[in-house]
Amino acid sequence: MFIIIRTIDGKLEKTLEISKTISISDLKVRIAAVFSVKLSHIHLFYRGKQLEDCYRVYDYHLNHHEVVQLLIKPKSSTVENKCLTNFTQNDKINGLALVSPKEDSTTIDKQSESTSRYYRTGDPIDCINEENGAWYEAIIQNIYNDVNKQCLIYRVQWTFLVDTEPFDVTENMIRPRARHCLSIDQIKINDKVMVNYNIDEPNKIGYWYDFTVKNIKKNNQSINLAGVLHTGSDGAELKIENCKVNSRSKIYKIEKPALHYSDFENNSNFNEVDDKPRTIVITCNVCEDDKNVKCKECGCFVCSGKEKSHEIILCDECDKAYHISCLNPPLEQVPEDDWYCPECKIHDDLVIKAGEKLRPSKRKIKPDLKKGQKDWGRGMGCMSRVKDCTIVPTNHKGPIPGTEVGMSWRYRLQVSEAGVHRPHVAGIHGRENECAYSLVLSGGYEDDVDNGDEFLYTGSGGRDLSGNKRTAAQSSDQKLTKMNKALALNCNAQFNNVEGATAINWQEGIPVRVIRSAKLKKYHQAKIYAPEEGFRYDGIYKVVKYFPEKGKRGFLVWRYLLRRDDPNPSPWTSEGKKRIKNLGLRMIEYDLPSNVLTVKNMEINDQKKNLKRKRDKLGKDKNESCSKKPKVIHYELEENIVKLIDSDKLNKKVWKDCCSLLSEGKMRFINNVIDRFTCVCCQEIVWKPITTKCLHNICQNCICRSFKADVFTCPVCRHSIKKTRLEKINEQLAVTLENLFPGYGSERMTSFLAKSAINTLGHINVISSCSSGSI
Repeated sequence: MFIIIRTIDGKLEKTLEISKTISISDLKVRIAAVFSVKLSHIHLFYRGKQLEDCYRVYDYHLNHHEVVQLLIKPKSSTVENKCLTNFTQNDKINGLALVSPKEDSTTIDKQSESTSRYYRTGDPIDCINEENGAWYEAIIQNIYNDVNKQCLIYRVQWTFLVDTEPFDVTENMIRPRARHCLSIDQIKINDKVMVNYNIDEPNKIGYWYDFTVKNIKKNNQSINLAGVLHTGSDGAELKIENCKVNSRSKIYKIEKPALHYSDFENNSNFNEVDDKPRTIVITCNVCEDDKNVKCKECGCFVCSGKEKSHEIILCDECDKAYHISCLNPPLEQVPEDDWYCPECKIHDDLVIKAGEKLRPSKRKIKPDLKKGQKDWGRGMGCMSRVKDCTIVPTNHKGPIPGTEVGMSWRYRLQVSEAGVHRPHVAGIHGRENECAYSLVLSGGYEDDVDNGDEFLYTGSGGRDLSGNKRTAAQSSDQKLTKMNKALALNCNAQFNNVEGATAINWQEGIPVRVIRSAKLKKYHQAKIYAPEEGFRYDGIYKVVKYFPEKGKRGFLVWRYLLRRDDPNPSPWTSEGKKRIKNLGLRMIEYDLPSNVLTVKNMEINDQKKNLKRKRDKLGKDKNESCSKKPKVIHYELEENIVKLIDSDKLNKKVWKDCCSLLSEGKMRFINNVIDRFTCVCCQEIVWKPITTKCLHNICQNCICRSFKADVFTCPVCRHSIKKTRLEKINEQLAVTLENLFPGYGSERMTSFLAKSAINTLGHINVISSCSSGSI
């Protein structure tokens, strides 16, 4: 498998091919060689755990293509050590002595109780909140005189949060509580008043801010004020222009400090004196911020109480509140570090703390492999698909669009990603109640007989694969169920699970895609039909008959006779080899990152270096290529395809670029068509394509989704698109792509019809419920 080694700072990154059974110590040796660092300076981390030398990769559940962080220990500074060791008594005299981390001996500012000429203890005031810059109602609890700062300090308490601890503020952060409501006639332009405003959602209740009136708009229904909103204190005031306030909400006069606070109450110039608590935005929708109602949302999650708010702690994961006394066991004080509630906290047995090691693994594996043994931790068998085939659905019957007979892949995983044979290990892909879609011929059963255009295939089952075995000898009878039944349904005959059946007309049976493996080379009779390497697609076969028979082990097996029914020549024949050469088909290697470092790559690099040295000794040209490129014959398009391409006038330039690559073979042409006609939204070949005015091709469904999101621009160049474009499908392009890739939109058509059926059924249910009177 492949893993990514990335440094902590993210500047360096390498991809290594390793085995799951490799030890961490051996992995560090490889990393030290790749990054050119000392082995003692390497520390590896994965998911917060430090990888210890005494374990293996599988102990940490490290999977394919996952990232391991590399910490390279910096070299210790010898200069700093010398400075510390050379510290002498003369340095102390010169004032260079090291300062010990003791507490600062400065005296704490002394405070003494005092009185104010404007405020008294117990007076209601408005105090500004430094977090959002709004004014809240508060009460003065005490007044102090700061000797050092030579100013008055007011200790206040919020009225809407009685349980919170009091806090100290200076005189510029408080003012007398606003009590007098103003009518619209008393408000003039450039007056500064206090209004309720919600900055995020202006139509809802918010907080109380200072507001300078710039304009008064009178309508038949209401009167609106427009002006500047002031947030924050005088020292850090922020102004928000063009704010609108409805005069239906209460508007208060901003009170100024006076010698006697009672002077505010006996003022006859105002319509109303309001001593009720002012409304502010609700933080809890369950209890509506009612202090007398118990609530688990804004109170303790255990007792639902809101008292003793200074003893409430919040979980750092789910943000639920708990009293420290309600916990089991209770806490003596609020913790300073991160804290997690009982529901979010991971059990201590599952946490590996710093310096601790993993628990011993129950897996037993031999440290060294003997000659001939296979390392099951290495290779593609332990990997999962990185991408899926979306051109056709999983139950597609017949050839895959764009896949030519004779195409070969290095690994079985690539065959699965291409959609030719989707299972990783199973030899038959199908559905028990439908049919089989593909099979792999690799000689896994000793009863298989391969004759090229016709072969006898043995069904699956009858083996004991317990203990994670990949293969085993036949140990029981096979049954005509599951995948065996699926392959039998491909035969053009009535299903018979006792004696089998023979097709009436075998060519009318359901097609099966056949893939041959290079493992067939070990069987003498099938050697000439097997590929040299990897896995090869050999075309379409049909089931002629199926029947039960005693196998070589003496157990009952189900056998299937399959015969080739493909218009293209067999890839092992001279015509097939010539066709593969003309199309330029080569072994498709696994797509790895450019910085991947595998054992094979290292061996190839060494071979290239040795070859280069030999050429230098012989005096040959360094630029001379070692092997000649295979000649690719010019691909000729069919007449109907040429006519369809010419009919697509909107994409004339794109087709011209694609056709310019016909001299490089069919596969080069097909791959370029896929690249040029891929939808930028769904990253698939455009289905029901719409060609915009800016000459970009997008799927009709993708544009519909874009319009539902109120986006009416081209996703490529942001050119505007009209809704009428939804009806203008480029039929010429759609027919051309359908001929080049037969059935490529079948999967999307199936999903589209399924969604339409669900929407239709939902609409019918609503109509029926309405007619029955349930709504």
